[in-house]
Amino acid sequence: QVQLVESGGGLVQPGGSLRLSCAASGYIFSAYAVNWFRQAPGKQRELVAWIGVSGSTNYADSMKGRFTISRDNAKNTMYLQMNSLKPEDTAVYYCNSLVGRKPYWGQGTQVTVSS
Repeated sequence: QVQLVESGGGLVQPGGSLRLSCAASGYIFSAYAVNWFRQAPGKQRELVAWIGVSGSTNYADSMKGRFTISRDNAKNTMYLQMNSLKPEDTAVYYCNSLVGRKPYWGQGTQVTVSS
């Protein structure tokens, strides 16, 4: 079955960096776009970044220039490099993929930006 497993979250000071990973299994990873979402306490889940099959990318406006999404199809893994982190980036980050018209989600990884 399709599984997505995030890792790499943690506590970081403002201005710091983190790299999140999302390991996929149970489907042909290279054939599907994948996304990063995040959800802060009391807020709706929001799209952070998207990467297509060909490697094309798109970002939410507030992440442009700070976050970089990438994928390694040989490792069935997607990454989110986050730089210049701000307290408002604090959230649970989820990877997501639409496979066979069904959305799949990982369990999420907590990112906390605080001094």
